[in-house]
Amino acid sequence: MFSKILIANRGEVAVRVIRACKEMGIETVAVYSKADRDALHVEMADEAYCIGGALVKDSYLNMDVILTVAEKTGAEAIHPGYGMLSENPEFAKKCRESGIALISPGEEVMRNMGQKEIARKIAKSADVPVTPGSDILTDSSDVLCRAKEIGYPVILKARAGGGGKGIRVVREEKEILSAFEQVKKEARSSFADDGVFMEKYLENVKHVEVQIIADKNGKVLILGDRDCSVQRKNQKLIEECPAPVLSQELRIKMHEAARRLAAKVGYVTVGTVEFLVKDDKFYFMEMNTRLQVEHSVTEMVCGIDIVEWQIRTAAGVELPFKQEEIASSRHAIECRICAESSKDFKPSTGKVELLHIPGGVDVRFDSALYQSCTVSPFYDSMLGKLIVCSDTRDGAIRKMKSALSEFVLLGVDNNRDMHMKFMENGRFVVGNYDTGICQKVL
Repeated sequence: MFSKILIANRGEVAVRVIRACKEMGIETVAVYSKADRDALHVEMADEAYCIGGALVKDSYLNMDVILTVAEKTGAEAIHPGYGMLSENPEFAKKCRESGIALISPGEEVMRNMGQKEIARKIAKSADVPVTPGSDILTDSSDVLCRAKEIGYPVILKARAGGGGKGIRVVREEKEILSAFEQVKKEARSSFADDGVFMEKYLENVKHVEVQIIADKNGKVLILGDRDCSVQRKNQKLIEECPAPVLSQELRIKMHEAARRLAAKVGYVTVGTVEFLVKDDKFYFMEMNTRLQVEHSVTEMVCGIDIVEWQIRTAAGVELPFKQEEIASSRHAIECRICAESSKDFKPSTGKVELLHIPGGVDVRFDSALYQSCTVSPFYDSMLGKLIVCSDTRDGAIRKMKSALSEFVLLGVDNNRDMHMKFMENGRFVVGNYDTGICQKVL
């Protein structure tokens, strides 16, 4: 087992990883930007080092500086969290060449599954259903031809995309070429890769993902599934585990497909396979080769510390539990608390003047917030994740309503009131909602 780990991230996920390491008796090294000098993860870690300016390109994306800190502090491994460098195969390669373990499935898996058109081909070879789509688009004539073959509406995707970026839905031919150029430009700017491909756009679908964990001996376990259909501009807002209103037959098929895909690529550690569900059919969307933001909601149901076992499996520890031993009878809901207005969704910054975190049985708030901390404009707007768990879905909704009513954050506008609207929405309450629900509720 590793004795010292550097966390190459910030905010809530850095705090989450540090907590897991402390419980495991592992020393931690934090890195931070000048804007994060007073951040909670800096205070919690055993050691902390400033690595650059406020912009992520000057700090949290600076691979060479992060590796230098890891080498000088004697860190045996780096945990990349999510976002930032977490799915960057070049960083994985640099870690390997430096003799430092990256807590990930490895550069080859990250490279293949990170290029979405390659991931589609691998999924097909593993007998996992995929939507009709194209290879990387080359020019305007290729775009027009492939869109006509697939049939409108289509969705253009950056092959290296993520976080809701590099995506455009196109419904008419007259919009396709300008959308293609927009996606290429955004992909080049955000991911330094302007490769774009096309898929058939499925409307009124559910977005369901399957949480996997695997060890180096080829053992793949399913820790559960999550519904992530409550989204605004392709950004997830609410997740629940397990996904409601899925038939048991469909759930089993999705779990088996995720396991086949993981085995096909030789997956190790924690990952997520995302699907689109339409009626009684499902289609592969992508594989996230990292810890997911919403892993917490699955932890509440399965009773397994996903971050702890991500670290253990990366170190070569064999998974000691069997599939039938993983709990799945309870229900959990997670609401992402973001620094934005509930009325117009404009981002918010400022100083936290008052913070009250709800408590009680099976109530959890994962965050890096503290009284009097400052929310800066440089990073993601998510302030924390409010998670509840109950024996039933109805009980989880009631518990979430209670927790939201107790949650107080003054000084920074946030979307607590928006989440309460969903908990009281009839369509959400019955569970039969899809990715279009935000347009009806907000």
